[in-house]
Amino acid sequence: MKTFYIETFGCQMNAHDSEKVVGTLLQKGYTQVERPDEAELVLYNTCSIRDKAEQKVFSRLQQFKREAGNGKVFGVLGCVAQQEGERIFERAPHVSLVAGSASYTKLPELLVQVEGGNRRVTGLSLDTDQTFDTPFTQRDNPHRAYITIIEGCDKACAYCVVPFTRGPERSRTSESVLREASTLAGSGYSEIQLLGQNVNSYRDPSSSGWDFAQLLANTGNVPGIRRVRFTTSHPRDFVKDIVDAIDDNPVLCNHVHLPVQSGSSSVLSRMQRLYSRDQYMRRIEWMKNAKRNIAITTDIIVGFPGETESDFEQTLQLAEEVEYDSMFIFKYSKRPNTSALQFEDHIPEEEKTRRLMVLQERQRAIQIRRNAEFIGKSEEVLVEGYNVATRQWIGRTTQNKTLNFCDSNLPAPADGDTLVGRYAQVLVTRAGPNSLAGERLAPAVPGVQ
Repeated sequence: MKTFYIETFGCQMNAHDSEKVVGTLLQKGYTQVERPDEAELVLYNTCSIRDKAEQKVFSRLQQFKREAGNGKVFGVLGCVAQQEGERIFERAPHVSLVAGSASYTKLPELLVQVEGGNRRVTGLSLDTDQTFDTPFTQRDNPHRAYITIIEGCDKACAYCVVPFTRGPERSRTSESVLREASTLAGSGYSEIQLLGQNVNSYRDPSSSGWDFAQLLANTGNVPGIRRVRFTTSHPRDFVKDIVDAIDDNPVLCNHVHLPVQSGSSSVLSRMQRLYSRDQYMRRIEWMKNAKRNIAITTDIIVGFPGETESDFEQTLQLAEEVEYDSMFIFKYSKRPNTSALQFEDHIPEEEKTRRLMVLQERQRAIQIRRNAEFIGKSEEVLVEGYNVATRQWIGRTTQNKTLNFCDSNLPAPADGDTLVGRYAQVLVTRAGPNSLAGERLAPAVPGVQ
């Protein structure tokens, strides 16, 4: 099993977990390949937040079921592994390894058991001692890096499996976060993103005792770091000090992802979200009144059990009031181990689909209006790539907006002359619902090395 393939489903935390898995395996002499049919070891790092994501994993496993007889070994990692545990062996008998996110440092030991002939190896402990201490990480992006600052969640949202798949909240020390940020800066990374299921419930376990706002502010002061992002926030733990920190330091990106899930206080109560619509809007007010123009994005679930047409209308009104810069909309799906399973007043699937489409169309119109406001403005972007088909460079603003642009002096990448990883100033000339377009104004400024 010296060649491996890994496919990742889900959020940024799963993507960063896969970077840890890849780094660990490479250190142990494995070689990563691009296709599952080329690999002796096939790993799926899974997401269980929605039923659709979970089913996609088992669909992938079914596609390669016959390959197991040829000596190929399959492993399921991440949230589905933690959620289903040894039941995966019954559902997919060709799987030999099931391991949750807290076991990645022990992955080489688990694979030794598989190599020894054990076909039902598990790593499902939520022991938190080594959660953050993965010594080898193979980062996918040479300019932007993730740092996990907190794992797990102590909330009990009625629809969410995270407390069961990731365990209780545990924060790493501020010293270790800043040390990793400094190391990344020294290696040429200019943008970092602080990660957690609920980043703003961070509490420094060391004697410093920092809260998230203090950690964020101090991370923004690390020499060599040009941009700092964070995700995801829970409104209950989102405090004004976070907005003040963003206002005080332009290194902290002026973008906040603040999931609301519903615009109805009664639905929020059934969801066990621990805040009302008014309390959520108070946090929006902090950001709207900030000195910087903070982009606000969110998650919304439509069709939660008991959601009336009036409840849904309140969500539409909330979207218009806030004017989100973007929105991730999901249909409610039943998840194991959640209290919402006890509810009987489930919304028909076709009605959930209708509500999703109505909200999508409403949000599309909002994004067209919001993005049009950038036309004629100059924005700094971190250049991420080049689109050969459109002959445009691809950049991202501090507000996390995609800004595609042309450069008459550098119309296409040339050997030794690329903008990728640098910062460029771009004049916005056009806008659509999902992105901006423009012309580069000045030579790119090299990223901090």
